[in-house]
Amino acid sequence: MPDIGIDVIKRCKNGDRQAFNEIFTQYQTQVVNMSYSLLSNREDALDAAQEVFVRVYRGIGGFKEKSSFSTWLYRITTNVCSDFLRKRQRSINALSISVNADEDDRDTDIPDNSPTPEEHAELNERQKALYAALGELKEEYRIVITLFDIEGLSYEEISQITKAPIGTIKSRLNRARSALKKILTENGNFLDNFSV
Repeated sequence: MPDIGIDVIKRCKNGDRQAFNEIFTQYQTQVVNMSYSLLSNREDALDAAQEVFVRVYRGIGGFKEKSSFSTWLYRITTNVCSDFLRKRQRSINALSISVNADEDDRDTDIPDNSPTPEEHAELNERQKALYAALGELKEEYRIVITLFDIEGLSYEEISQITKAPIGTIKSRLNRARSALKKILTENGNFLDNFSV
C-alpha cells in the first residue's frame, strides 16, 4: 500500500482531525491484520489497533520524515503488540499464582481468550492454521515473518522497525520459516500450497 502523502501528515501535525481520519482510514485494516498476526486473538488485535492509533494521534508531532510513515506506524504497532504480549504473560503468571494460592473450594474464573465461533467462521482453514502456528512462534520470529511474508516489507524496513541488523533479520526469518513449517507439519496442517 502506498504511503500517505506528506501533506496529510503535516495537516495532522497541525491538529486537523480530518487528516487523522484519512490516516486511520488508509491504515486501519493493515494495523488490525498485523496485530492479529502478532497476537493470534481478534479481540486483542482490535484493542491493540485502537491503542496504535491513539499513539499515532498523540505522537504524530514527533514523526520525523527520516523514514516512511508506514515504517513508523509498523514500529508503533510492533511495540504495542509486544506490550500486549508482555501483559498477557504477566496475567497468566499472576493467574497461576493466585489459583495455586487459593486453597479453599471457591471456583476461580479463568478468562477464555480463544477466538469465538463467529471468528472461526470468518477465517478459512488455511488462515486459521497459519495464525495458530504464528502464535506458537517466539515473538522475535513472529514479528519478522509477519513484517516480511505477510506485510511484504523489505529487510531494510524491518531493520528500521526492529532496530536489528539486516543479517539478524535474515537469520530470524529463516529460523521463523523453519519453525512455522515444523509447527504446521506437526499439527497436520501443512498443505502443499502453503507458502512459508
